[in-house]
Amino acid sequence: MRQIEHFMADGAPGASARKHQIWNPSTGEVQAEVALGDAALLDRAVANALKVQPEWAATNPQKRARVMFRYKELIEANMQELAELLASEHGKVVDDAKGDVQRGLEVIEYACGIPHVMKGEYTQGAGPGIDVYSMRQPLGIGAGITPFNFPAMIPMWMFGMAIAAGNAFILKPSERDPSVPVRLAELFREAGAPEGLLQVVHGDKEMVDAILDHPEISAVSFVGSSDIAHYVYKRGVAAGKRVQAMGGAKNHGIVMPDADLDMVVNDLAGAAFGSAGERCMALPVVVPVGEDTAERLREKLIPAINALRIGVSNDPDAHYGPVVTPEHKARVEQWIDTAEAEGGEIVIDGRGFSLQGHEKGFFVGPTLIDHVTTEMESYKEEIFGPVLQIVRAKDFEEAVRLPSAHQYGNGVAIFTRNGHAARQFASRVNVGMVGINVPIPVPVAYHSFGGWKRSAFGDTNQYGTEGLKFWTKVKTVTQRWPDGTADGSDENAFVIPTMG
Repeated sequence: MRQIEHFMADGAPGASARKHQIWNPSTGEVQAEVALGDAALLDRAVANALKVQPEWAATNPQKRARVMFRYKELIEANMQELAELLASEHGKVVDDAKGDVQRGLEVIEYACGIPHVMKGEYTQGAGPGIDVYSMRQPLGIGAGITPFNFPAMIPMWMFGMAIAAGNAFILKPSERDPSVPVRLAELFREAGAPEGLLQVVHGDKEMVDAILDHPEISAVSFVGSSDIAHYVYKRGVAAGKRVQAMGGAKNHGIVMPDADLDMVVNDLAGAAFGSAGERCMALPVVVPVGEDTAERLREKLIPAINALRIGVSNDPDAHYGPVVTPEHKARVEQWIDTAEAEGGEIVIDGRGFSLQGHEKGFFVGPTLIDHVTTEMESYKEEIFGPVLQIVRAKDFEEAVRLPSAHQYGNGVAIFTRNGHAARQFASRVNVGMVGINVPIPVPVAYHSFGGWKRSAFGDTNQYGTEGLKFWTKVKTVTQRWPDGTADGSDENAFVIPTMG
């Protein structure tokens, strides 16, 4: 059986007594084991990082950018390998896995411009003979704790910006699909990065706690469920760290009466069921405005959903593949049970789906649930599977209120031809990322990603200029160069200096 080890500067850490099984979701078989580390192993990784980080920080940004450029080229050259490896452990289809890698690569591309984005500010003549300038400096050692659903994209979101800015980085990926993060680290070293600059340590809660408590780790970025995100934020901040912790989501898609329903149905099929719904920016709730809109939308959704093809991860014709583990399959189906018990109408039922020839795979069929209300637990919580719920809104005001009042505030979309309605919605809705006729509004790499409410803890978003702020600290210098003619006396020396 394949063994997945930590990727560290001082070589293999030796046999680990604790292991975690890696499934092949398409076949339902265990394909590998990953070693789980502890606090002692993290200490070794930190020691390696401390050796290399000061020299890396002192390297001029052009040279750091050249490493990022070479890394970008290596990822592009190995795209197929990365996508197939990712699909084999996660279950998403290969084309979707390529998108996972590509969206991470776009942040690496942005990080290639680090000489420009690291520039500070300068004011000449802020006072008599006084100039003021600022500089951005790295924090030292950063760490990332990443989820199973995007094992390529989210690690690159984190370490791309952190390392380009001059930090060393320790990545703790999900133990469910850890092979791609290790391969990304291998390629980074191949790109010319110093040994120890990017290390991968595997583990569970024991490793997470060790990262949050370690005094030499200055900042932690996390993506996962909201309860764990809140825990990570509180514990990390209590330990004096800078923390950004992104949590769960329940994204809504508002469908106005004037929307192009054929386009909406096509967009919903991909946004709700792509990657088996295992995306924090999936669109699991559709909100048609008005009963006529709801009935027309439902009529079009049913044949479109029934036409979806579920297949193994390497099936080029499949729209989506299995969910990640048998436990997750059971959890998703339990949420469908709950929705039914709460009074939701199961229009299309994906429970008990079996793929011929792959009966042991972790497949869940596409599910459509109508007449869902805000009192239902299945509406309040994140299902994270191929389940689309219909919540009917009477009017535009209710459509704005629904996502605004929900505990999560990651993403939202509105489908309409009315520019005024779209503008009003984008301005008023209490959600961090908004799509207008865009079902999955993940911002491009030179903007930033971040939700509101229980979807994010901390005040700084991922990647872009927000990411640069998170992984750096500002130092401001006020300087004066006397001309040598003064006698050194100053009757105002004991008064707070001003620039008047």
